Amino acid sequence: MSEILLEARGLALGYGGEPVLRGVDWTVRPGEAWFLLGSNGCGKTTLVRGVLGLLPPLAGSLHLDTTQVTRDQIGFVPQRSRTHTNLPTTVREFVGLGAVGLSASARGERDLADALERSGLEGLDDRDLSALSGGQRQRALVARALVRRPRLMILDEPTEGLDVSSEEVFLETLEALRRDAGLTLVFVTHALHIAARCASHVALFAGGSVRTGPRDELLTAGLLQEAFGVPPERLQALRL
Repeated sequence: MSEILLEARGLALGYGGEPVLRGVDWTVRPGEAWFLLGSNGCGKTTLVRGVLGLLPPLAGSLHLDTTQVTRDQIGFVPQRSRTHTNLPTTVREFVGLGAVGLSASARGERDLADALERSGLEGLDDRDLSALSGGQRQRALVARALVRRPRLMILDEPTEGLDVSSEEVFLETLEALRRDAGLTLVFVTHALHIAARCASHVALFAGGSVRTGPRDELLTAGLLQEAFGVPPERLQALRL
């Protein structure tokens, strides 16, 4: 068995002392691709905030093995980039923001160039961010996270709003990163078709609890209906 990178045991997380999630048991090992699935408001983002250290446990434990991945080696990709349209920002400048907070020795042109290349943005570094397509902007978010040379990458619904072509290129970029760079992924999404394609493991959220395990054991008709409250035959059409 591989060493454990991240582990939750009896974890409860919430706000103002009120739990959103209870009794979470979750084990993440290096190189796995975890997809967090469930309806809106079910606690997916709450768990992500816990992993990022932004939300302390109300009960139980959440342990990150810092001998394998430090807090500086966690990359985060939000759903959208937010830049002021009146403040021109090049792709290079935007991606370089990912190094904020790192020591000067950890930042460098080589890391930035490598991040642009790995995310498929090589040659676009001087382009204004606002001139990029939606898919390219999402890859710029990945590049911004890659500047930190992460071991663990957390992505919060990064394909939401992308067209089919942009989504395909984005997923191919992620699959290459996992294959070539050995990244461990935690990917929040509603899209079952993406999880079915890319996940090695799945966490299903429903009713304040989380069921975790290998993809093929979790993506079953009964469990999906429990998590989404929608008949399984309708889930794909709704792109949940």
